[in-house]
Amino acid sequence: MEIKTLQIFTDYVCPWCYLGQARLKKVISKYKINSEIIHFPLHPDTPKGGRNLLDLFGCSQEELNQKNSMMSKLMNEENLEYNNREYTYNSRLAQELGYWAQFKYKNKEIHDELYKSYFINKNNVYEIDILLNAASRAKLPEKEAKEILEKRTYKDVIDKHWEYSYKTGVTGVPTYILGTSYLVGAQQEQNFHDLFAKENIERF
Repeated sequence: MEIKTLQIFTDYVCPWCYLGQARLKKVISKYKINSEIIHFPLHPDTPKGGRNLLDLFGCSQEELNQKNSMMSKLMNEENLEYNNREYTYNSRLAQELGYWAQFKYKNKEIHDELYKSYFINKNNVYEIDILLNAASRAKLPEKEAKEILEKRTYKDVIDKHWEYSYKTGVTGVPTYILGTSYLVGAQQEQNFHDLFAKENIERF
């Protein structure tokens, strides 16, 4: 029987993607299914030095505090560490690093480490040193990571991911597409079970 592939449209600076990944992990290991990350441009115009969330959301400090408080509660329910955000950062280089790690080394740990860099350590994930630290924690070769980031080896690949996202009609993340079905947003675990059942995915 053909093994189907779940497409996961995501971005490392998206808190709902961070949350959704944790929920999906608890479910997907129970099914005969592959997964593919499609890197999505959530805020592609973010400057290299980052952007203040008050500016991005056009909200007050009190409203931002409420957003962070709500997100902290949701993260705690999934045993995820999370520090209140004040800035968002350009995730383009992080996406190129993440693709390289999984494509060449079948390494999925890099995704967790990149989320941690931003959501826990509050680091700028456009900075090479931050990305190399994430690569090191994921047990990837730092020298090669530095080379592919400096040479932009996977620039064209991520360009194609972005183009595919637009062509597919994805406008927000996380988005999950499986066969003719899709889910948008950080789903509860049961919704993933329902999706897999609808698309006749076998359990182990």
